[in-house]
Amino acid sequence: MLADLGVSSMQIDNPERGFSYKLEGPLDLRLNPEMGIPASGRLRELSREELEGMLVENSDEPYAARIAAQITKTFRSGGAIETTTQLRDVIERALAFLPENGEKKEIVKKTCQRTFQALRIDVNSEFEVLEAFLDSLPQVLSPGGRAAILTFHSGEDRMVKKAFNRYYKEGVFRDISREVIRPSAEECFRNGRARPAKLRWAIRG
Repeated sequence: MLADLGVSSMQIDNPERGFSYKLEGPLDLRLNPEMGIPASGRLRELSREELEGMLVENSDEPYAARIAAQITKTFRSGGAIETTTQLRDVIERALAFLPENGEKKEIVKKTCQRTFQALRIDVNSEFEVLEAFLDSLPQVLSPGGRAAILTFHSGEDRMVKKAFNRYYKEGVFRDISREVIRPSAEECFRNGRARPAKLRWAIRG
């Protein structure tokens, strides 16, 4: 069984889906536009404390408190966060305290990436879906069956590592990867989106 937890590049590159802070579009972020509510609606549902917690839990965002405060301030002052660029502007305002130097642009870029990632995970209940999948592995793998899971951020990788270690200690898996398998420098050069990928595998006992 191979599980690729990455988001489709075609979805990311479609501005109508709202996955990229670089492209103007509705702040949606739903993998299935027919289900749930868009990210713009989700932001209005969450309190400042919940926003901060979501950013920390879903993307380890170091500026979570400042971003959550700026989002809340925007809504309280009658502002809107309905598009991808509006959210990007809010993030830039939250980081306005940073000194104007060569590093700031990169910090803002990575913060936007993490914030959009955290929102996407929340809107699509991705951690809950992954947890259910990991819980099902002992039942769906036959003895000797192999599972390989490809993750793209630290939150997913932690969940997979924790589950594999638990099943190994319980004797469910007879062997697991001790270290993650990462893409080569050549692959990252050919496909920049492969850079954060991590692969872990396990063999059913």
